Amino acid sequence: MIRSVCRRILLNDADADDATQNAMIAIARGYETFDGRSTFSTWAYRIATNAALDELRRRKRRPLSLFSHDGQQVDVADTQVDDQQLMIEASDYLAQGLAQIPEEFRVALVLRDVADLDYDEISQVLDIPIGTVRSRIARGRGRLADILGNLEAPHERQTPDTGNHS
Repeated sequence: MIRSVCRRILLNDADADDATQNAMIAIARGYETFDGRSTFSTWAYRIATNAALDELRRRKRRPLSLFSHDGQQVDVADTQVDDQQLMIEASDYLAQGLAQIPEEFRVALVLRDVADLDYDEISQVLDIPIGTVRSRIARGRGRLADILGNLEAPHERQTPDTGNHS
C-alpha cells in the first residue's frame, strides 16, 4: 500500500520506488519513536506521503533527461490477457487524469481512494483541518471527473476494422 500511495502521488514508477524505499527506511528507523497517538497505518502513510512529496520536490530540481519516457512500464506478458490489458489501460487512463490535478488535490484523493484512509486519518497525515481534507477531496474528484470526461476512455478506443461486418 505504501508503494501504491507513492506511485499515485508521483505518477512515475522509478520515483515511486525511491520514495517507497525512503519511506520504509524512515519507518524502520523511526519505529521506536512511534507514540501510538494515531494508528500505525496512519503514521506509516504520513511518512510515505512525506517521502513522495520530498521526491516531487527533488524531481523539480532535477535536470530534464535527454531521453524521453513516460514512466509507464507494461509487462509484455500481461498484454496477452484481455482483462489484464483492460486493467492496465484503465490504470493509465486514471494516471493521465491524476497527472492533471494539482498536487494538493491529488495527494488527498490518493490517500482516500487508494490508501482507503478516512477523513480524520488524512487530516492527521497531511496535518490539515478535516474541513480542508473534505474540500480537497471534493474539488479533486470534481476536477478528475471533468478531466476524465474529456479523455478518451480505454473502452471507447477504436479497434482496427478487421473487415468482418455482420
